[in-house]
Amino acid sequence: MVASFSDQVVAQTSDTEGANAGAVLLTALTVSKTADMHFGSSVLLDATGGTVVLPSNSTTRTFTGQVATSAATPVAANAAYNVTGTGLETYALTLPTTTTVTHTSVSAGVYTMDITLMKARFNGAGSDAVTSTLASDGTDSFTLGGTLTVQASQVGGIYAGTFNVTVEYN
Repeated sequence: MVASFSDQVVAQTSDTEGANAGAVLLTALTVSKTADMHFGSSVLLDATGGTVVLPSNSTTRTFTGQVATSAATPVAANAAYNVTGTGLETYALTLPTTTTVTHTSVSAGVYTMDITLMKARFNGAGSDAVTSTLASDGTDSFTLGGTLTVQASQVGGIYAGTFNVTVEYN
């Protein structure tokens, strides 16, 4: 009698594991300007220059150097913006580092001024920031201020310029 044994081992050669799939689709983030920034009318008291500071949440300006307030129009105004997107999402604001305003009719002498140190104040916030969270209905708003540098021997007159702000989801 012959007996035979087989040592066959059956090895598992594959395995399967499931995974979930998902995606998040955010509503396009948009920003729209509702008011322009204006530093109002100021007086250069002598030829040394100075600054006009427009806070982000107020039109009450402060002055340094030989620049002072004027009762003439136009009055100071904060730039103001509305933001819309997906509710409860956070986003960031990018502000320009420097914006130059140029005399509208003179191109000789000291005929440009720089706006720097722009700051934003979001709706209902107690301090300046560059990030915010959209309300549950997908809305938010903010205002801007900055510092206008009046150079020594600045030419009097009307100055104008443009700048861009950018919003982006975090």
